[in-house]
Amino acid sequence: MLNFRAIPLSSAGEISPLFGLLTLVLVGVVLVSLVLQRFRQSLLVGYFLCGVLLANSGLLDWVGADSSDLDRLADLGVILLLFTLGLEFSFKEIKHLRRVALLGGGLQVGLVGIVAGGACVLFGFPFPVAIALGVAIALSSTAVSIKAFHDLGMADSPAARLALGVAIFQDILVIFFMIILPPLLGQGDGEMATGIGVAVLKGILFLSACWFLSRHGIPQILHAVARTRSRELFTVTVVGLCAAVAFGAVQLNLSAALGAFAAGLVVSESIYSHRVLADILPFRDLFLTIFFVSIGLLIDLGEVASSWALISSATLVILIIKFGAGFLAAKRLGVGLRPCLLAAGALASTGEFSLVLFERVADFGVFDAWPEVEQVLLVSTAIGMGLVPGLMRLAERMAPVLERRGWFEGRADPPVELTPEGEREALNGHVIVCGYGPVGRVLQQSLAKCNIGALILELNADTVHEMVGKGVLGLFADARQPESLEMAGVERARGIAFTFPDVDAAIAGMRLARQRNPEILVYARAKFTEEADRLREEGADHVFHDEQESGQALIKSVLSSYVEKDVLDDFS
Repeated sequence: MLNFRAIPLSSAGEISPLFGLLTLVLVGVVLVSLVLQRFRQSLLVGYFLCGVLLANSGLLDWVGADSSDLDRLADLGVILLLFTLGLEFSFKEIKHLRRVALLGGGLQVGLVGIVAGGACVLFGFPFPVAIALGVAIALSSTAVSIKAFHDLGMADSPAARLALGVAIFQDILVIFFMIILPPLLGQGDGEMATGIGVAVLKGILFLSACWFLSRHGIPQILHAVARTRSRELFTVTVVGLCAAVAFGAVQLNLSAALGAFAAGLVVSESIYSHRVLADILPFRDLFLTIFFVSIGLLIDLGEVASSWALISSATLVILIIKFGAGFLAAKRLGVGLRPCLLAAGALASTGEFSLVLFERVADFGVFDAWPEVEQVLLVSTAIGMGLVPGLMRLAERMAPVLERRGWFEGRADPPVELTPEGEREALNGHVIVCGYGPVGRVLQQSLAKCNIGALILELNADTVHEMVGKGVLGLFADARQPESLEMAGVERARGIAFTFPDVDAAIAGMRLARQRNPEILVYARAKFTEEADRLREEGADHVFHDEQESGQALIKSVLSSYVEKDVLDDFS
């Protein structure tokens, strides 16, 4: 392995160690991820590997940096992860999947937590630490499983909905555990119950205050900012809101992660939630990448080499236990064999929130006496997350074989709660209407009369309020953002119509739409001939030239007073 320790990059006065470290991280992530993409592996595994390579190659010493330089940026990744979790926290979805979440999620987490926690007690860990580690091991990787379902073309399948229901339960559990973790691990037995009670009370009061702000204060601020039509100001407001609520949580001796989740909840039920999510996702992905790299920096290859048998055994045991628990939970819900196996494979590894809890547990010095345990858990998580897509593909191939042999009883129809319930999620073959001006309104009304699904993307806050009041399905979102088009279901859409004559915006949106759905039909407007030609060159299927259309209408209107109808038709 190359060693750069003897080759100093420069003196400390010429370059910031943090800048050098960030450069290595970002370049390394790109290179490693490109290799992994060819093998259809999760990018999260690439982030781990990048951290491992940096920590064990001497490159950190070369730039004069230390792994602790990334800690604060990594914390931002966790905060933004919890913020987006709050944004995506749908009470309507919880109501629809409550049986799956409570029964399936409770059974899966309970079985894994009892087995993992019991094993930790047998290995000599104190009971509170065993609880924390048991919960961390019970959590699964939502990011990896959702990506795998998308890759398999099964994003709305019963298996994906089942995994989503379990993920909802796990997300709620993580938030609760973030509240009680400090008193659970940081106080003596006599003070533990009191500390947990006080922490829970603080958490309830804090979330109640945030709920009040979500009704009085925050919506008014967001509406005022949205009316400026400034994307930069809106983004700054969102990030500032997240930081302010997280800071408030810290002042109450609660975790910043809980504050970030509460900030997401504040916005989640407003009309601005989709726009906020589209704006914040790039920041979250960047800082979350740094978080996973920072976890990889903690992995010592020398320790891994000496404990490879233990790591392999732990990874295998965790996958088997979690796969079995996921399968039993799915069967208990009356799901057929194929979705059972797919959901069990998706939930088989530990995940990103497991890493968050491992890191929080390490902050209390729990692993000081067992450094090899931390290495085993971190490496097992990385390996398990990398194996999840393969497990799901294997489960899909094995299901028909097992069904033909009659080993398990199949089920023709999935339970109703495992089918998409929301209007937006259920859209298929619809038209995405960009803009709700006079043209967009008429188009949406005409589509509705013909029973053709339509979803509006609009950036005028007042117009969106009007749409919501009329029951029109739409989002406060920008069609030039890939996240907005994804929320609008562009992969399932039949067409996309740009009802405003802004050619640059239409071309930007058309390119993004075609990247995700090459077969989508594009309708666009142009004021002038040059703009119409640009749209056609870009591949728009139907271009409506305002000057030409207006000219033809004017000619018809004037000549109708002078010539017969059959002559007038020649001017069409």
